[in-house]
Amino acid sequence: MAAKQVPSAGLQPLIPDRLLDVPSQRLYYLSLGLLLQSIKAFDIFQNIFTSDATAYYGRKWLIVDFLYIAILSQLRIPRLKYSKAVVLLQILAIWFLDGLLFGGISLNLGLIGSPETGSVSSGFSNRQEFPSTPEPFRLSDIFVTLTLGLFSFHTTTRDAHLLGQHTVRMSPISTAHINPHSQTFCLPPVSSAHVLVPILVNNTTPTNVRYSFTPLGSGRVEYIELGAKELKAIEQARVEGRQIVRARDVDRYREYDDEDDEEETDTAASLQKSQTLVHLRLAKPGTMKLDRVLDSSNVAARLVHPVEVTVVPCPTAQYTDDVLQDVHCAGDTSGVDLTIDIRGIPPLSLRWSKDVNGRKEHFLVEGIEDSSHSHTAQDVTRARIPQKLKVPLSLSLDALGKHTYTLESVIDGMGNVVHLNGGNHDMEITRSLSVLRRPSVSFKACGPGTPTSLLIGSEAPVALTVGDSDALDGPWNIDVRFEPASMDGKRVKPWDKKLQTKENKNDVVLNATVPGEYTITGIKGKYCDGDVLAPETCRVVERAMPTAEIEWKRIHECSGDTGVSASLVMHGTPPFQVYYRAQRDTERPRDLVKTFPSSRGELTLQPEHSGHYYYTFVQLSDAHYKQVALDGPSIDQVVHPLAAADFVGGRGKRVVSTCEGATVGVEVDLRGTPPWNLELQVVGPRSTDALAITDIKTSPTRILVPIPSALDKEGGTFDVDLVSVVDSYGCKRPISVPGVSVNVRRVKPTVKFYSKHGQREITILEDNGADLPLRLTGDGPWKVKYRHMGDSHQLRTAQLQSPNDHIHVTQKGVYEIVEVSDSQCSGSVIESESNYTVDWVPRPSARLDPATPSTFESYNRSHILLPICQGQDDHVDLQLTGRPPFQIMYNIARNDEAGGTTVLDQPTFSSIQPHTRFQLHTSTIGRKYYEVKQIGDSAYPLAKHKNAVIPRSDRLVFEQEVLPRPSAMFKNDNRMSFCLNDALTSREALSNDGGVIQLDGTPPFQLALSVRNLAASQVYKETVEVHDKTWRLHLPSYQFTSIGPHQITIESVADSSHCEQTELNPLRRSIWVEVAESAAIIPFDKRVDFCAGDVTQFQLEGKPPWSIGYRINGKSYTQEAKTSPFSLVQQQAGEFTITSVSQQQKLCKATVTDLRFTVHPLPSAQVGHGKRIYQDIHEGDQAEIVFTLIGEPPFTFTYQRAEPSPKKGGKPGKVLETHTVSGVTTHDYSIFSALEGTWTVTSISDRYCRYPSQPDGMVEKPRQ
Repeated sequence: MAAKQVPSAGLQPLIPDRLLDVPSQRLYYLSLGLLLQSIKAFDIFQNIFTSDATAYYGRKWLIVDFLYIAILSQLRIPRLKYSKAVVLLQILAIWFLDGLLFGGISLNLGLIGSPETGSVSSGFSNRQEFPSTPEPFRLSDIFVTLTLGLFSFHTTTRDAHLLGQHTVRMSPISTAHINPHSQTFCLPPVSSAHVLVPILVNNTTPTNVRYSFTPLGSGRVEYIELGAKELKAIEQARVEGRQIVRARDVDRYREYDDEDDEEETDTAASLQKSQTLVHLRLAKPGTMKLDRVLDSSNVAARLVHPVEVTVVPCPTAQYTDDVLQDVHCAGDTSGVDLTIDIRGIPPLSLRWSKDVNGRKEHFLVEGIEDSSHSHTAQDVTRARIPQKLKVPLSLSLDALGKHTYTLESVIDGMGNVVHLNGGNHDMEITRSLSVLRRPSVSFKACGPGTPTSLLIGSEAPVALTVGDSDALDGPWNIDVRFEPASMDGKRVKPWDKKLQTKENKNDVVLNATVPGEYTITGIKGKYCDGDVLAPETCRVVERAMPTAEIEWKRIHECSGDTGVSASLVMHGTPPFQVYYRAQRDTERPRDLVKTFPSSRGELTLQPEHSGHYYYTFVQLSDAHYKQVALDGPSIDQVVHPLAAADFVGGRGKRVVSTCEGATVGVEVDLRGTPPWNLELQVVGPRSTDALAITDIKTSPTRILVPIPSALDKEGGTFDVDLVSVVDSYGCKRPISVPGVSVNVRRVKPTVKFYSKHGQREITILEDNGADLPLRLTGDGPWKVKYRHMGDSHQLRTAQLQSPNDHIHVTQKGVYEIVEVSDSQCSGSVIESESNYTVDWVPRPSARLDPATPSTFESYNRSHILLPICQGQDDHVDLQLTGRPPFQIMYNIARNDEAGGTTVLDQPTFSSIQPHTRFQLHTSTIGRKYYEVKQIGDSAYPLAKHKNAVIPRSDRLVFEQEVLPRPSAMFKNDNRMSFCLNDALTSREALSNDGGVIQLDGTPPFQLALSVRNLAASQVYKETVEVHDKTWRLHLPSYQFTSIGPHQITIESVADSSHCEQTELNPLRRSIWVEVAESAAIIPFDKRVDFCAGDVTQFQLEGKPPWSIGYRINGKSYTQEAKTSPFSLVQQQAGEFTITSVSQQQKLCKATVTDLRFTVHPLPSAQVGHGKRIYQDIHEGDQAEIVFTLIGEPPFTFTYQRAEPSPKKGGKPGKVLETHTVSGVTTHDYSIFSALEGTWTVTSISDRYCRYPSQPDGMVEKPRQ
């Protein structure tokens, strides 16, 4: 049977379906693709209208499209999952489309190009249809080809022969504005602190800045001048080192610096294109005044007022070092005073906050300055000098919990804001204190109405608890006073004591040993005094031990003393437990206990057995004392209990069954003094009989009761009752207890197997069970034990409820009943009907007909049939046993490449006859294996017995080799080419698999071939022996003697199996051979000098296609031509030589020795050495434009001046003037101009060539 294909884990989606279902995965990924293509459409329009963005957009979308398709293949989303070949085709297709859209690939559609391309390529019109020589090889060309021209290492958007442009622009007026946004600056109080003052410059790049600096409080003026190097160093330090400096030295001012950074970022983002920012570094406070700003041409920029900036020390604020008490108690009337040191330019403002238990409030104090400060003109001038002030801060402690006072920020008179944060300065800007609640104390579980009990000789724990307290205030000291109670004969002094709670505990225990009154007088914690709460007094009372008064009384009846009773009066706290001891004769004493809920109690002791008893009271317990020794009275007594009797296992009417005998035994339990006389009553269906039993000396005793004669034969039910009992003292007592019901049985149960006509046999299917019928007598339920004769030592038990019940069995064999019992009695088995036989219906089987010719292999139990040719009908005969109709399921397998077998099919066929014909499969070649796996018949149909598989050792297996029928055909119908007088031999180096014959069958082969010459009407036949299944045409005895077509035909084929050959394919039965003469080549033009890009033409003789071999600078190349004349565009400069020409797939090759000429490179011109130069000049200045000429002088070139593009890097505008210069014998040429514009070269020519070429074609320039 073929194994069921289980989906591989690798074929499941990469994202499990439980995380994201498959339709959603498709929707999201296709939506992403649509979004990417929309962005691509936008980039296409940008690429069209942007001059230098072609390579960028092309490279970007090559990468994006590749990643999109590659990631899609890895996600394995159903319906979007393709093979590797399809994924590769998708990538190539979309790369090709990207190349078209972004300029990597251009199509020649015969349209008119743009003016720029037209001017460059006008000389090469109509040349793209001609083949060309290879361009000079570069390693970068491989990468350019793979990326469809979008990744290029040389310029593709400009002409390589006409490079560079020089743009001259007139510079506008430049300005410089110090501190353009009117920021405030201050220096933190650290040694390495500095500030950067911005200067906004417009339309210039400063190379020199001069400013004056006046320190605060000093009249001395310093002059500083910075060059381009210093300005660049300041800018680099600002960009690269600002974060490091701030993190290391000015942590306290981090928030202030962050705000500056944000302002600088916003300022840089809002600059116009002509504006730039430079910065000046100041490391000390003072006033800076900007004097001048120069650019690279020493032109001064116009200064914008104001031109000065003042830098002051940053304001600071911190608490003084005054000692502050950290803990205060609730209810303190005095507040807390703090002092703050503030330093800065007045007037100052301070923002602080108060946090009480997480609730925060903010406060602002403004106008902080010296009280003696006036506002005269001179004071305003001195106001920029920082002052140091002390500010008091008074606090009220009106709430419990933790109080935190934090200084948040300070603002000076210049507007500088400093945010004070944590870090290493928490103690300087933060003060914290705690306000604790006052503790309270009281007694626990003791008060005026609930005193504590004190037992004699022990201690009484008195608990005190502290409430409404803070853990910070613990441990607490509690003052306790003791006043003793009046005691007989004892004198105890009063005392005062201090108790202390344990750590993290609010309770303390005082162990009282003396009765009296304990009073709490006070409590004090670690910081706060507390209050005493009620109950503040606890009284300890001593409890007395319990006692008892006991009085004994004897109990006397018919037989004498039958027991005693005791009257008890107990003193103490109920409930009471009385412990007493009882002993009979010499037996071991027993300790007993009885509980009394009140002070009076009665204890009655009446033993059931006679003897000499001794009773004594041992201990007494009450609610406070346990097992106090009790010296109570004792009593001894000889007890004679009253007689009594009962059936053993009484407390209800018992039922006794008897199956045989004239009497029935009952157990009776007797109490009292032996010997006893017992009177019973037997009540039958029709009579009542009295039964007297005398001189009974033991208890319990078994009494045999006779069965009434009326029931002894037929059976029935009668009752036995106890009437009275008499003990040894003659005291007679009547008995009223439930009797015993006796069930008399005279018929025993039996069991046998039921059968019809004496047949106790059954035949069942192998997988079914059988119910063996039984016949039972007696009263159910029954218990039957039986066994399987194959395992006679193992007994099986069946619980049966019906007299016609059955036993369920599943194994075949003989079953035997061993014993039976019903609900009352054991029975007997009827021996003659105690066995039952169970058989199985035999399963169907199959075997090969003995008349079938085959060979049996014992190692794999397989029958090897005679081999057969492919397609020939064959069968085998099978003999079947079972109950028709039959169904046969079998496996068909063949050998696989790994050396094993592969199951091809698992068919099922049916047969109505026990002798059937089995058709063999001969349509495909190879060794076929047939294995009968399952057989079904009417008893065991396959539909119901799918799992009933024949064991491998019992299966019918046979095999047969199907031999292939020989066949032969040409691998393809490609024409073969030979030259005149060649022999018909294999030409593998030049072959395109033409002339290869494929053979199928069993080697060796006998192959008959014929060669027909159509021109001479001749046919040549030959038969060859081939030992392989592939053979290339090789008939060296045949030679082509005339030109023209020849036909080679396969006439017949035979192999070693002697099977009839298959019908030959008429389309692959024959091929054609072309026989041709030698080829020749003649040039059209006799010139020996050409320019790169010129077209050379040649006349070809022979039959197409031709193969032309040529050499450029010593390197050989080959070019294919299908028509004559043949044209070739020269792409490389150097010596060009034709070496050979051949026709008919490089056959009939002719050597050429006298065809060579020289190809000269095209001249080139560069403006500004091939670069884009942008030069700004002022009015009255001139710019030098340098032209570089490459080639063989003399040169003639044309240049033009156009309007400059408003955007740097954009295309020039309208052409303003054009000039042509000729007769230049040097490689460099310069002109000077004071005009604005963009200079470019449009054409150049040297001694041999011109670029761009003349529109009228290739014109050879005269040598000079």
